[in-house]
Amino acid sequence: MNRRAIFVVVCLVLIAAFSAAVLFKPQPQQPQKTATPGEKSVAAAEPIANQQALVRFHSPTFGPADAPVIIVEFFDPSCEACRAFYPIVKQILAEYPGQVRLVLRYTMFHQGSEEVSRILEAARLQDVYEPVLEAVLEVQPAWHDDPKVAKAWGAAEAAGLDLSQAREDMQSERISAILDQDMQDVKTIGVRGTPTFFVNGRQLTEFGPKPLLRLVQESLPDAQK
Repeated sequence: MNRRAIFVVVCLVLIAAFSAAVLFKPQPQQPQKTATPGEKSVAAAEPIANQQALVRFHSPTFGPADAPVIIVEFFDPSCEACRAFYPIVKQILAEYPGQVRLVLRYTMFHQGSEEVSRILEAARLQDVYEPVLEAVLEVQPAWHDDPKVAKAWGAAEAAGLDLSQAREDMQSERISAILDQDMQDVKTIGVRGTPTFFVNGRQLTEFGPKPLLRLVQESLPDAQK
């Protein structure tokens, strides 16, 4: 990664962290507002034509299957901005329980991404996906530039992953097929950076925590009335 790319990524992380602090500070409960004719709606593209490439049956998900709002995140576990957005997206799910579902799609653009994606899929087979995901993201700065992602393995083990079983499972045809399909869909949709978000099929084109939250709010059933 060149210096300019590093600078851009660091700026995005700082913006995301600052925006999250402002966005989710405790506030008095207020009725949810929908956009009025004079208000600017969040910037988002029209729903993409190839909807089946967004969500696959094998994708890791958080939230109920029948949730009316589906956030699809094209996610790279080695991406600093993805790490910064993870608690923000979790907070959105907590703010709207039962109404929002998160679908993760692996987007392996960075060094170590494939190895950690395989670790995560092995963790899913052991029913420790979420704790392992959170553990490897927490220590991401320690393994981000390590081709062997040693600290990620250590964090995964501490979170409950059986390493010997994981090393066997992660090279399976099943996991390879999941990663291959995800990267094929990345190309089909034209994802060029991470994180890239879609909400009910519409791509978020205005990057940031607040635009993502607004697009989720606009997609809720009550906002459509």
